[in-house]
Amino acid sequence: MKKEQTINSENINKEEVKSNSNVIQDVKYFSKDTQGNEYILDALEGQIDLSDNKTIFLTKVKALIKLTNGNEINITSDFGKYNINNYDTIFSKNVIITYLNNKIKGNYLDFSLNRNSMIISKDVVYSNLNNMLRADVVEIDIRTKDTKIFMLEDNKKVDIKSIN
Repeated sequence: MKKEQTINSENINKEEVKSNSNVIQDVKYFSKDTQGNEYILDALEGQIDLSDNKTIFLTKVKALIKLTNGNEINITSDFGKYNINNYDTIFSKNVIITYLNNKIKGNYLDFSLNRNSMIISKDVVYSNLNNMLRADVVEIDIRTKDTKIFMLEDNKKVDIKSIN
């Protein structure tokens, strides 16, 4: 996997850099897996974790996954935590995923390009042209598109409603 970091240096305040050098404005990362899927991550701001320089905390995050079949997955969230070594990303608060005619909203997303998985949890609402459902967790295999939808407690059931 290769990665790129693009930083727009015009937007960095030099005084801010001197006093708090772990903050980066307009962050962009790019990675590509061995199958040719691309992962592009943008954030308004990134803050390098001083205790682990492989981790960057992000604000106002947007991600685009370009699959080799030509389809795209878009992800937005208020916050993120990105690992620059393995590209794993945790998206949190107001997470929205769009893929074809599907939209998934939740408050937590564990995304891994290496594991080919997206695990969405916390107040999950999954909708498409025909249905809307509420669940605790939605797990998606990025490669196969296999999807598991479930509740965490055995006595609760996934709520499915037809929109039509």
